[in-house]
Amino acid sequence: MIHETQPEANIETRRKRLIYRANYRGFKEADILLGGFAKAHVPAMDAADLSTFESLLEETDHNIYDWIKGSKPLPAQFDTPLFARLKQYSPL
Repeated sequence: MIHETQPEANIETRRKRLIYRANYRGFKEADILLGGFAKAHVPAMDAADLSTFESLLEETDHNIYDWIKGSKPLPAQFDTPLFARLKQYSPL
């Protein structure tokens, strides 16, 4: 019985961790943008989107911010529907 609920518990732990990581980046603009996006979207993400978001959060705040603004080209590995949603997200 415990084994049946364990995968769901693990995904919830991942979600909580990602929301925390997205909120406390150290670059205020990234905290606001990534943190707000995470709070709004991470709870509904499936495992594949969580993995994509985790990979994105491994990048530097300045790179992510520049990719969102369009001042630097977006690397192919991040050209995903998830990034498109992030780019359209408005924290206001």
